[in-house]
Amino acid sequence: MQLFVGLGNPGDKYRNTRHNIGFMAVDRIWNKTDGAPWKAKFQAVISEVRLGGEKVLLIKPETFMNLSGQSVGEAMRFYKLAPEEVTVFHDELDLPPGKCRSKTGGGHAGHNGLRSIHQHIGAEYHRIRLGIGHPGDKKLVSHYVLHDFAKRDQDWLDPLLALQTERMSPSEHGDFERWQEVVTRLREATSDAERRTLLLQLAPWRKGPFDIGGVHIDAEWRSDLKWQRVESAIASLAGRRVLDVGAGSGILSIVA
Repeated sequence: MQLFVGLGNPGDKYRNTRHNIGFMAVDRIWNKTDGAPWKAKFQAVISEVRLGGEKVLLIKPETFMNLSGQSVGEAMRFYKLAPEEVTVFHDELDLPPGKCRSKTGGGHAGHNGLRSIHQHIGAEYHRIRLGIGHPGDKKLVSHYVLHDFAKRDQDWLDPLLALQTERMSPSEHGDFERWQEVVTRLREATSDAERRTLLLQLAPWRKGPFDIGGVHIDAEWRSDLKWQRVESAIASLAGRRVLDVGAGSGILSIVA
C-alpha cells in the first residue's frame, strides 16, 4: 500500500483557497478512479483507490495544515509503512502558477504542513509541489495562501489538477516523475523539433488511447506496429502545436 496525502484545511471556508490545492489534487484523483466513499479515520478523511493495479490510500488530514503530520504519522504506523511509501501533494510558493515538480527528501522550506510531517515521519517522503506563485512580499504570504483562487487562475489550475489524475502505479513513482517532467516541457516547447523529441520520450509510459496528428492510437499502442504509426504521425507535425497532453480524458491532441 501507498499513501497519497493531500494537504489543506478542512471546512467550506478554506475549500477553494490556494493552500488547499493538495486537497484538490487528491479529490481529482479520487474522482478519476471511482474511489471508495470517504470515511473518517486517522484524524482525516480517507478513501481507498487502485492505481495501476496497486492499492493506494488517499488521505486528507482534518487537523488543519499545521498539524498534518499527526494524521500522516498515525496512518503510517497503522499500516506499518515507510516514509518512501508516502507521497504528499502541497502548494508551492516557489514555483510559478501551474508548474509542477517532484521531490524526495530535503527541507520543508517553511511550509508548515511539511514541517509537521517532518516532525512525525522524517523527511524521506515524496512530494508533489504544485506551483501557486508568490505574492512578491513575505508579509503577504499568509493572506495569499488563505485566499480563494481567482477566476482567471482556472486557466492553469484545471490542467494542473488534471495532470495529477495521470499517475501511474505507485511502484513506478520514479518513472512518473520523469513522465511528468517531459509533459511539462512539452507544454512549454516552442519549436517543432523540440516537440517531436519530447513526444518520442513519452513512448515508455503512455498507454493511450490518444490522438496524434490525426491518428488515433488505442490502448495497445506500445506494440511495434502501433508505435510505427505514432512515429509516422510525429514526423508530420511541422507547423502544429500541442493542444493538450494528459488531461483528464487521457487524450493527447496535436492540432494545426
